[in-house]
Amino acid sequence: MHFIDFPTTPRVIQQKQTQFMQIAGFPRVVGAIDGTHIKIIAPSINEDVYVNRKRYHSINTQVVFDAEYNILDVVPKWPGSTHDARIFTESGLNKHFETGLVPPGCHLLGDKGYPLRRWLLTPFSRTVTEAQINYNRAHRSTRSVVERGIGQWKRRFHILHSEIRYSPEKVCRIIMACAILHNICKKRNIPSPPTLENRDDGDEDGDESTPASTRDATGHRQHFAILHFSSCMSFGSESSTRPPSDAHSSSGQS
Repeated sequence: MHFIDFPTTPRVIQQKQTQFMQIAGFPRVVGAIDGTHIKIIAPSINEDVYVNRKRYHSINTQVVFDAEYNILDVVPKWPGSTHDARIFTESGLNKHFETGLVPPGCHLLGDKGYPLRRWLLTPFSRTVTEAQINYNRAHRSTRSVVERGIGQWKRRFHILHSEIRYSPEKVCRIIMACAILHNICKKRNIPSPPTLENRDDGDEDGDESTPASTRDATGHRQHFAILHFSSCMSFGSESSTRPPSDAHSSSGQS
């Protein structure tokens, strides 16, 4: 049985999209993506590539959550100096979107550290129109699922908060095991710690350059914003949004 599966079937995709839509009215979202740094001791080989921009050694781990805090995808193998954009570009998940294994019209939400793609929507860096403002507001509220999810995951497995004193290869296996166990806990309705935003390890890429986007992706995002966010929507204000309840969780299986 697989405990970490990205949705590819119509039924599960519809379920994920409906759950995300209920947060802030952002349609067609199947997952929220971010990178999180897991602290490690200085490796004996290639030590410098593991030093992240916060100046400690880490594994930069890509993780995708659904709206109920199930982990849909995790990539725990890259040294801390690796940019989130590169991790995604070279990931199997990106290939699934590129090849159509994940049906067209499905979206991930990522912060500005990610490359804008037709299937990976990032915020507008400058908001000029009402549609762009509403889009960014809903994007921020919806994407915050991944920040809360990472916080919940790390609180459930405290080893992810501390410096892990093993080789990078073994740390990667530990991270994967914690991701699988997290989903098992969700599936079996094992109570989770309080959901707190993931602000302890500085995952935001605000001080790094924004990756280049294609003209096709830029046009797609603009059209998407006009189509869905041209007027104020009932879910449009952050005051009306609530994080999804943690009382019930889906299996995350496709």
